[in-house]
Amino acid sequence: MNARSRRRLGANTTALLVAAVTAFPIFWMVLSAFKPKGEVQSLDPRPWTARPTLESFRQVLSVDGFGRYFVNSLVIALSVVVLSALVVFLAAVAVTRFRFRFRTTVMVMFLIAQMIPVEALTIPLFFMFRDAGRFAPGIGLNTLASLILVQLAFSLPFGIWMMRGFVAAVPVSIEEAAQIDGASRARILWTVLLPLVAPGLAATSVFSFIAAWNDFVFAKTFIISATENQTLPSALLVFFKPDENDWGGIMAASTLMTVPVLIFFVAVQRKLVSGLAGAVKD
Repeated sequence: MNARSRRRLGANTTALLVAAVTAFPIFWMVLSAFKPKGEVQSLDPRPWTARPTLESFRQVLSVDGFGRYFVNSLVIALSVVVLSALVVFLAAVAVTRFRFRFRTTVMVMFLIAQMIPVEALTIPLFFMFRDAGRFAPGIGLNTLASLILVQLAFSLPFGIWMMRGFVAAVPVSIEEAAQIDGASRARILWTVLLPLVAPGLAATSVFSFIAAWNDFVFAKTFIISATENQTLPSALLVFFKPDENDWGGIMAASTLMTVPVLIFFVAVQRKLVSGLAGAVKD
C-alpha cells in the first residue's frame, strides 16, 4: 500500500468515526423513544431493545394542545423561511452589486450582530415587544408575530453574509447581457439572478428553519399567558417533573420534532443539488 492509499484510508476511517460519533446521539434518541419505560430507566442501558413499543409516542400525541403547538411551530418556521429568503436575497444584491456610503460599516454591523449571545438580548427584546404591543397588539407579547419577527431578525445577518458570496460568484456579464437584450432591472433580478443563487437561498433556508423550529428561549419568554400560541418545544416541559423525568416521552417528542426538519432538509436539498448542477461560466 503506497502513501496515497494510506492517506485515503486514514481520511476515510476518520470520516467514519466522526460520522459515528455524530449519529450516535440521534440513534440513542430514536432507540429510547421505542424502548419500554423499564428499559429506558434501567441502570444497565443496552444499545438495542427486544420489545419495541409505541407507548411513548402515544403518550406524546395525547398531550393536550400538542397538535396546536405543532401548527404554531410550523407557521413560525415557514414564515421565517419565506420572509428571510426575500430580505436576504434583496439585501445581498444591494451590498454586492451597488456601491453606497457605509456599505462596509453595514456588513460589519451584520457580523457583530451574529456575535451577540441570544441570552443577552432576551430581556431587552421582551420589554421592546411589551411596549410595541401597546400600540400594535398584533406584534406584542403572547403573539406568534413577535416570535416570527425576532427569529427573522436573528436569521438575517448570517443569511446576508452567506448570500453575499453566492451573488458575488455570479458574473456581472450575465446581467449585462440580459440588459442589452432589453430586460429590465426587475426582470434581471427575478428571472436571471434569482435562479442562479437559488442554492444559496436553499442553504440559508435550512438554517433559518432549524433555528425557528427549535426555538425555546424566546417562545417561553414572549408567550406568557396565551397557551394557545405556545410552540412545540414547550410540549417537552410536560415530561420534565420534579421527582423523575419521563425520558421515554422526552425522546419520543424529540424524535417527532426532528421529522419536519428532515422533511424540509430533503426537499430543499433537491433544489440545492439541482441548482449546483448548472455551473455558472463567464
